[in-house]
Amino acid sequence: MNKTALALFCALPLLAQDVNLTTIGQIKTEAYDHSQVMDHLAYLTDVYGPRLSGSPEFRQAADWAVKRLEAMGLTNVHLEKWGPFGRGWSVQQYAVEMIEPRYSLLFATPLAWSQSTNGPVTGDLILAPLTRTIDPKKAASDLETFEKEWKGKLRGKIVLLTKPKTTASALKPTFSRYTDAELAELAVAPTPVAKISTKLAEITFPDDPEELGKLFATLPSSTIDELIAARTAITNRRNKFFHEEGLLGLLSADPRAHLSLTFAEQAGSQESKYPLAPPTFVVTEEQYNRLTRILEKKLPLKVRMNLKASISDSDIDGLNIIGEIPGGTKKDEIVMIGAHFDSWHTGTGATDNGAGSAVMMEVMRILKTLDLKMDRTIRIALWSGEEQGLLGSKAYVKEHFGDPKTMQLTSADAKLDAYFNLDNGSGKIRGVYLQKNDAMRPIFEKWLAPFRDEGVSTISIHNTGGTDHLSFDAIGLPGFQFIQDPLDYGTVTHHSAMDTYDHAIPSDLMQASAVIASVVYDAATRPDMLPRKMLARLSP
Repeated sequence: MNKTALALFCALPLLAQDVNLTTIGQIKTEAYDHSQVMDHLAYLTDVYGPRLSGSPEFRQAADWAVKRLEAMGLTNVHLEKWGPFGRGWSVQQYAVEMIEPRYSLLFATPLAWSQSTNGPVTGDLILAPLTRTIDPKKAASDLETFEKEWKGKLRGKIVLLTKPKTTASALKPTFSRYTDAELAELAVAPTPVAKISTKLAEITFPDDPEELGKLFATLPSSTIDELIAARTAITNRRNKFFHEEGLLGLLSADPRAHLSLTFAEQAGSQESKYPLAPPTFVVTEEQYNRLTRILEKKLPLKVRMNLKASISDSDIDGLNIIGEIPGGTKKDEIVMIGAHFDSWHTGTGATDNGAGSAVMMEVMRILKTLDLKMDRTIRIALWSGEEQGLLGSKAYVKEHFGDPKTMQLTSADAKLDAYFNLDNGSGKIRGVYLQKNDAMRPIFEKWLAPFRDEGVSTISIHNTGGTDHLSFDAIGLPGFQFIQDPLDYGTVTHHSAMDTYDHAIPSDLMQASAVIASVVYDAATRPDMLPRKMLARLSP
């Protein structure tokens, strides 16, 4: 053996010196042999169902979660208000039916913060397509053109708002796991490119969804907030126009909606200062295309729609669910875990994100049941308002740690060790995104090594977006989202009526619970706090 090889061989034991394999073994045993993660999920989904922020269903589920965390023995368990969220909106009854030229019950889902119809309404259909685009400049221009073309023509009509698709959709495989090649690609650092502008007015938004996703992963939170605000203003202007024109309701297609699968998000702002959207439904692409083909033949075409929703008159406070396991010698230092608790109002919010919430509750149960001695305090946060733009976690970070706009940090900022998030469906963990915090690479390599034989092998320098770790990352706090197998998250369950308990994989959620509980234990007992990215590097 040469000197180099000998040196590497002697260093191998050091790679695991931060990992207590005996304790990791105990965590695995508790997570696999005594799991309660699916019981947590069953209550969230089957008993309480969808948990739209601000709805009675969210509050009932949150009260249950508080009681369950207290029963586990956690301390300081409470619902923490973070300020006005918006109107409470809860669907009670709905139906969309074609009644001429013949009867057909349509697979339809109402969009949140749509106005009720005040009983069934029947109207002729008219095709008045408004192009969808993420670019607020183009969206504003398209809306102006739309208003000029359709002013005075929509009264008493039910409007088909999207263009029909003239070619058959190529359906993706509905269920998949990461291949070794895909994980290897995730582990490769991106090719350096010239820095693009993050000024909203100067950004070119690609049409390709994959390229658009890559772009969003590079944008700072401030730019994404600006984009959300710009698009909200356009939506509110559009809804104001529709109300002035006196249409009965809106139907739209969704490129994801096939067979009997429908998706739902929101039709307008939840804030009470803005008007509700007209009654708005998404129908499957196949049925939507049928309606447009009948229209082309100039045959009588009538639809009856009914939407009954319970809507509050004023804004309701947003609520986050908080609980702790107190630490020992460094109890003022905090390791946080979290997932968003809210969901859309279709399905029962299982994979988005009952799964993440159930796993994080299970992590706390495992750590508390084993009575592990941890130096740092462990805090769980289950967020509301994630689906409307990470509102709950943003408000929490601003209140407790610092304002990302001014970079004025609180004293508690120095005491937060890290935040670990789970929000990409029910898939088992395959690794972690470093969010360009390369100093974390050797640490995660040690922490995840005991799970290599369970497929946890990928350390990716890439950023990933779209969920609550970004609120922490925005002010330089170590915030991480785990890499998860896709399963049918992007093809079937995400924001859909099929987001139900049946699409959660018990073995995957048990594995995720064990991985995160081990990572949290390692972070809470590590001698030093975790390295951070330089704040100076965060500004555009």
